Amino acid sequence: MFESFARGDSVRLDRPAYHADLGRIYSGGGIGFLNKLERGQHFQERGFPSWEAFAAGDWERALTLADERREEYAQELDKASRSGVRHRRLRIVEFPVTPYVQWELHVLRVRVDVGDEIRVLDAGDIADIERTRPVPEVVVLGDEVMYEVVYDAEGNADGARRYDNRSLVRETNAGFDALWERGEEFPAFFDREIAGLAPPSVAGVPGGARHTP
Repeated sequence: MFESFARGDSVRLDRPAYHADLGRIYSGGGIGFLNKLERGQHFQERGFPSWEAFAAGDWERALTLADERREEYAQELDKASRSGVRHRRLRIVEFPVTPYVQWELHVLRVRVDVGDEIRVLDAGDIADIERTRPVPEVVVLGDEVMYEVVYDAEGNADGARRYDNRSLVRETNAGFDALWERGEEFPAFFDREIAGLAPPSVAGVPGGARHTP
């Protein structure tokens, strides 16, 4: 699974170029679906109010701000539906759950509430697949193009590598489909593993609040 990914030819795009390219192809129509595979456990989301509150140690405000995006997410999914684009997101989660992932899953819960298709997969269940390298952090637009999302050493988004070899894109979609079938529906996972957790500590989280000893 994903055997050819590391050997595929790609073009490196900085963050603005990545967003522009993805937006152009997405809005051009005809892609049919968007598959997103998330693997990393530590990221920064500077400029996203809910993440900023989380990083500052204000958990309740982080959750409130996440919920305030509900209408925006609903409009996004309605637009996708009217355009004939099915969105699927698969989140790989390691245990113990990191503070970032705990926060992100609360954000994703809001998206699921308004109809987003999201599943979760325990990283331990794909150890056989990840013997040589992790599964890719990738966004795939139909069978046309895909982007391996790139982050800097601190977990800040730093653009993407763009792949347009149709055979490689189809192979990656097949890998995504196989993992999707293994994944657990988001609500069941969230209720069992996340809902009862205490607010996470942001001490030591990149970009998070610093506490004086």
